[in-house]
Amino acid sequence: MELLGMSLLLVGFFVGFGLLIGILFGFFGMGGSFLVTPALLVMGYPSRVAVGSGLAFVFGTSVIGALRHRDHGHVDYKLAVIMTVAMTLGIEAGKRVVDALHAAGNADLVISVAYVGLLATVGLFTLRDARRTDATTSVDLSERVQALEIPPMVTLRGDVRVSASIIFGIGLVVGVLSGLLGVGGGFLLMPAMMYGLGVPAAIAVGTDILQITISGAFGSFVYARDGFVAIPVVATLLAGSALGARIGAGVSNIVDEDDIKGYFATMLLVGSVAVAAKRVGTVYDIGVLNTVSIALIFGATIVVSGAILLAAVCQLRDDNSGFWCHLSAT
Repeated sequence: MELLGMSLLLVGFFVGFGLLIGILFGFFGMGGSFLVTPALLVMGYPSRVAVGSGLAFVFGTSVIGALRHRDHGHVDYKLAVIMTVAMTLGIEAGKRVVDALHAAGNADLVISVAYVGLLATVGLFTLRDARRTDATTSVDLSERVQALEIPPMVTLRGDVRVSASIIFGIGLVVGVLSGLLGVGGGFLLMPAMMYGLGVPAAIAVGTDILQITISGAFGSFVYARDGFVAIPVVATLLAGSALGARIGAGVSNIVDEDDIKGYFATMLLVGSVAVAAKRVGTVYDIGVLNTVSIALIFGATIVVSGAILLAAVCQLRDDNSGFWCHLSAT
């Protein structure tokens, strides 16, 4: 028996995967395409379909999260507008790069290598910051950026004053990467806003989600226009993420910020290893590496989602002395 052109087992899989990604999205403030796109690549979907479907999933999931974070007052509309305009321009440029790479016959290789590099770099940086006992690195960087008096200057929530030109430049670069890799930009924007601009974590998460809602809509339209969005896959993923995003957004107000960074870094690093394993397995025809890649992607999603929920329960009970609570914090 089939539903939406897929077996019931596959439909159930995508709904469950969407639920877990929704939890991670609401918690980290990211659209989840940094998991969806690599997962679709690992499952054998063409690169352009994986990218387009990832962006479409970003749009649907971020609408839910944006409304939730708006209720918590975690949105800076001024920052979101500047980032959105810049990323919209960048996404179109990134899409053109993907088309050129596809015509040259090396789109899969470039996208996979770029994923590995970006996920690993951002993941290692975030993990290093989460393990530090002081915040000198992030403070020094944000203070240097804020000291650059490049007009026009804008004041953001959290009493942050920074150049709008710098914000636009960051958004443009992230937009190009978003269109190229099929990511909403959350795993790049959130660290950029926190470490580069000095925006408080809660504001960075909420603003990130609002921006992703708009840029994700444009990005998914660009790919859907050319028929590169797998509608049944996106629909079933969204069915699960609708609930997961609300759960994750609520939990993000409870769990310690350093724990958030640690979980975030874990997901990025596992994602980089999974994509690398998939690429090596494909090039050298090593089937076991393809299996390892799939296990890493889906296993990490399950483990980290569970750890997040467990950490929230421990915080609500105000008891971190138990074995499982201690394990979730490490």
